[in-house]
Amino acid sequence: MPSFNKSLNLNNLCVNKNFLKIGSAHSIREMRIKEKQGVKLIFISSLFKNKKNKKNLGCIKFNNLALETNLKIIALGGINNKNIIRLREIKPYGFAAISFFEKAQKLNKYICK
Repeated sequence: MPSFNKSLNLNNLCVNKNFLKIGSAHSIREMRIKEKQGVKLIFISSLFKNKKNKKNLGCIKFNNLALETNLKIIALGGINNKNIIRLREIKPYGFAAISFFEKAQKLNKYICK
């Protein structure tokens, strides 16, 4: 569920018991809404600067947000081969980095011929 979805009436979404509700948040307020919506994982973004979004949390603000919930946190935004090592500073449950993996996949094609 995107961060802009603030509806608390989401009973229809969880018909299948194997369905995992996940949400995204950029602030404590949005995290509280996601908790009330019953999500199990929260994507917190944007961790680092990227081309699409110049605003970013950085490691300290990210950690402060992550400490505000007991839910599992996924780091999102601006993760690349230069700053991926900094994920050790925040210790997320996981991370998402579409362009990072796309670039790695393209490199892998050239390396593993």
